[in-house]
Amino acid sequence: MKAYLNIILSLSALVCGLLQAAAMTERDGNVSYLDAISLGNREVAKSGREVTLSMDVVLDSTKIRTQHTVTLTPVMISADSTREYAFRPLIIDGRTRHKVFLRRDALGEEYAERDSALAIIKRKNGTGQDYAYVSSIPYSRWMLGGRVVLRETVSGCADCGEGRSECPLEVPVLPEFIPQWLTSRIEPDPEPVKHREESRVARLQFRWDRYDILGWWKDNAAVLDTVTNSIALVKDKDYIAITGIYVAGYASPEGTWEYNMKLSRNRARSFARYIAAHNDVDTTLMHIEWSGEDWAGFRQGLSESSFPKKDKVIEVIDTYTEDRNECERQMRRLMTRQEYVWLLRNIYPYLRHCTYRVEYEVKGFDLEQARRVIRESPSDLSLREMYMVAGSYGSDSEEYRYAMDMAAKHYPDSPAVMGDRALDAIACGDAAEAVAILEGRVPEDRYELMNILGVAYAQTGEYDKARRIFGIAAGCGCENARHNLGQVAGVVDQL
Repeated sequence: MKAYLNIILSLSALVCGLLQAAAMTERDGNVSYLDAISLGNREVAKSGREVTLSMDVVLDSTKIRTQHTVTLTPVMISADSTREYAFRPLIIDGRTRHKVFLRRDALGEEYAERDSALAIIKRKNGTGQDYAYVSSIPYSRWMLGGRVVLRETVSGCADCGEGRSECPLEVPVLPEFIPQWLTSRIEPDPEPVKHREESRVARLQFRWDRYDILGWWKDNAAVLDTVTNSIALVKDKDYIAITGIYVAGYASPEGTWEYNMKLSRNRARSFARYIAAHNDVDTTLMHIEWSGEDWAGFRQGLSESSFPKKDKVIEVIDTYTEDRNECERQMRRLMTRQEYVWLLRNIYPYLRHCTYRVEYEVKGFDLEQARRVIRESPSDLSLREMYMVAGSYGSDSEEYRYAMDMAAKHYPDSPAVMGDRALDAIACGDAAEAVAILEGRVPEDRYELMNILGVAYAQTGEYDKARRIFGIAAGCGCENARHNLGQVAGVVDQL
C-alpha cells in the first residue's frame, strides 16, 4: 500500500511539474509567463492622428501562481530605437493576489499602474480565458517602419519583483508610404506654317523737317548697308519666302503733333521706296506705318542721359499723354534755351528714325536638313523639328544637349520645353528649380503641365498647393493628376 501511495505522489509531482512548465519559465531567478500566453489576430493600424494596436490575448494554457501579478505592456519603438511610446497595460492577477488588491482598493489605496491599465483580469487557472485587447496612442511620424514589443513585469507577494521579460510582436508596423508620382512628357505643338519675323531699327539721320533718304549724310551709308545685308540674309535662304516688309517712321517732338505725323509718314514712305529699289523686293510686299513723335524713345533717352532736369521732364511726359502739343509747351517752360538746345543736339536726332520688320514663312525640314539648320539658323526650325533633331542623338550626347538648349532658348514659353526642364530638375532632385520654372507660367488649359507643377510642389513640401493644382487638373480629365491626388493624400496622412 505504501509503495502504491509513493507511485501516486510521484505521478502527481510529475503532472504538477508539467503544468508549471506550461505556466511559466524561470531563468536565473527571472520569472516569465510569455511562453504560455498566446497572442492572436495582431494588427497595428493608423486612423487619423491615432495608432491602434489590437490583438487577442489567450490565457487557456497559462497557469498564474496565486501570488503573482503579470503586467503586459505593448510598446511602440522607432526604427532607430531612439523613441518609444507605451500602449495601455493589461494586468493579469493570480487568485490570491487579486483578493489582496480588492482589499486594498476597499481601503482606498491607489496604484497608478493599475489605475492606468486597460483591464485587470483575475486568472482562473485551468479554464479557457481570453481578452480582446485594443489600445490607441497619438500618432507621430517617427513611428513609421518601427516595431512593437511586449514587455512583461511579474511581481509577487509584498509587490516584490520576480521577473522582467520582453518579446517582439510579429506584426507589420506602419510601413512608410512612398508616393509614386506619375508625369508625362508633353509633345511640342504642331506648327503647320512657320511664320517668322526679324525687327530692326534703322537709325537713319534725317535733316530737320526733311524726309528724303541721304546716303551721304552723317553715318547713313553704314546704316543702309546694314539694312541691305539683313534683308539679304533672309532673301538668300532657299527655304524662306518673304511675306511682307513693314516700315515705320518716327519724328522728334519739335513742331506740332499733326505736322510730325505727316513727317513720320513721309519718312516711312521714303524708306520703303529705298528698300524696294535697292533690294529687289516686290513693292506689293512693302507696308508702311507711322507713329508721329517718338515719345517712348524720348523718355528712354532722357532716363539714360545726364540731363539735370530729366526727372521733371519725364513727369511732364507721363502727365500729358493725351495732348502732346501741350506736353511740349509744358516741357519747354521747364527749360532754359541752352537746356533745350542740348536736347536738340544730343537726343532729338535719334528720334528721327525708321524701323523695319521682315516677315517670312519657312518651309518644313527633313532630319538631315534640320541637323544642318539648327547650327546655322536655329530660329528657322519649329520646336518639333528641334525635338526631332534631339531625338536622333543619344540623350547623353553633346548634339542632344545642344538641340535641347536651342529649344529652350527659342521656345522658352512652350509647354513642352517648360515641362521637360521641370522634369529634368525633379529628376536631379531639385524640385524647387522645377517650381521656379513653372510657377505663374502654366497656361490654364495645360493640365499635364499643371500636374508636373503639382509634383514639384509636393516634393518641396507645399502639399496644399499640390492638392489644389492636382484637383484642378484632375477635374479636367488629367489621369496622372487624379492618381497624384491620391498620392499626396497618402503623404499628408503620415505627416
